[in-house]
Amino acid sequence: MKHTDSIIFSSAGRRFMRGLAAGAICLSTALALTSCFSSKGGSNAGGEVTGVAGSSYTEPTPYGMVLVDRGSIKMGPAADDSTWNIKADQRGVSVDAFWMDETEVTNSKYKQFVLWVRDSIIRERLADPAYGGNEEFKIEEDKEGNPIKPYLNWSKNIPWRNANEDEQRAIESVYRTNPITGRRELDPTQLNYRYEIFNHTAAAKRKNRLDATRRDYNTDHEVDYTLPTISKDTAYFDDEGRIVRETVSRPLTGDYDFLNTYIVNVYPDTTAWINDFDNAYNEPYTRMYFSHAGYNDYPVVGVSWEQANAFSNWRTDFLKRSLGREGVYVEPFRLPTEAEWEYAARAGNSESSYPWEEMVPMDERGCFYANFKPMEGNFVQDGHLITSKVGSFAPNDFGLYDMAGNVSEWTSTAYTESVSKLTSDLNPEYRYDAAKEDPYKMKRKIVRGGSWKDVANNLRSDLRQWEYQNEQRSYIGFRNVRSQVGFQRGKKRKN
Repeated sequence: MKHTDSIIFSSAGRRFMRGLAAGAICLSTALALTSCFSSKGGSNAGGEVTGVAGSSYTEPTPYGMVLVDRGSIKMGPAADDSTWNIKADQRGVSVDAFWMDETEVTNSKYKQFVLWVRDSIIRERLADPAYGGNEEFKIEEDKEGNPIKPYLNWSKNIPWRNANEDEQRAIESVYRTNPITGRRELDPTQLNYRYEIFNHTAAAKRKNRLDATRRDYNTDHEVDYTLPTISKDTAYFDDEGRIVRETVSRPLTGDYDFLNTYIVNVYPDTTAWINDFDNAYNEPYTRMYFSHAGYNDYPVVGVSWEQANAFSNWRTDFLKRSLGREGVYVEPFRLPTEAEWEYAARAGNSESSYPWEEMVPMDERGCFYANFKPMEGNFVQDGHLITSKVGSFAPNDFGLYDMAGNVSEWTSTAYTESVSKLTSDLNPEYRYDAAKEDPYKMKRKIVRGGSWKDVANNLRSDLRQWEYQNEQRSYIGFRNVRSQVGFQRGKKRKN
């Protein structure tokens, strides 16, 4: 395999693999916590069963997130609308409590991810003998001197200002000189992030158990010892340095078969501003929107569903490393399900089709509630031409900003015309991990909320739209959620 110096191994993935080697994969976090349990009663309980006490890690309030309380909502449009060809498709659903970013992920936050990937490549190369082989940038032994799976040493600073010749070559290797302007700039083609995700849902299904006697509890049925076929995603670089994604199908052999590997180029597509609009002069946005600090607090765009998932994985890993809590389970950052997104956007209000109660996008004074396209050809009536700084408009009753307009937002939910009929009414979710060879229509994901380029009707919180998972648009961004651990009172709709 060539070009391995541009593969970024997340520390979450490294810890997972070390856990595999130690036989520490658990399908339930309860198993991981059993060592923390102690008897409440013991010998002083008179022989009565009193249960066990256990210590638990209390998660801090995630930075910039709002706790949305568990609740229910009538999801989807309540009535037909022939003007917009909308069919009534309302049904009751319930979702558990979760944390949600109060704003869309900004350019500034996404830049932190991009620069982390850059620094990972540099550290990998600084440890490479071809660039001097400084062993301090990669840890290969534990404290007792025993060999372990190598991982990058983030406590060792990159010598940005006092690098020797080899170190300077390693640092400069992630940059390129623009052939037109002559400027030094990051080489986006190298910014690839490799990560691994264990599919707990697939691993937990009865049909995927290694023990054939536990796949079907109906004792009238003869036990079928045929090993189930498992599909898993893997990724690697080919001889030309291109990312190759494959879906491998094979008989079940163990937990490794539920470990999926992805390599994602993380740099946003800054050319989306041109490709989304024919015959328009949007070139300044391609140069400035992501790179210029003046747009730091604007929502990141030009990011695909795949890139948004990569960011979510990195954000989880970054939190674990910052907390120094490698042995404690932390709920991952992820994209919201469609149901979570709609419940949060409508603030649990089944009577409203928008994040606000009125059916018009402005109050009685004419002040707009969102950044959108108020009239044909008039983008600026709401005070903005393209995107606006996150949080420029008032939040909804849950304290969430820009749940309508500004940018449409990716959800984790796969799109199909019958998605409402396929999902449960308890934490509904339709997940489909499309294989490379699947028809392109099977790679559609649901986006919600409407954007700066949409008319008011497309801002409705009860309507779904979709986009292909690998597309990068100038009007689609995202925000993260995390399932709440335990229960405490979160945001409730104001009366």
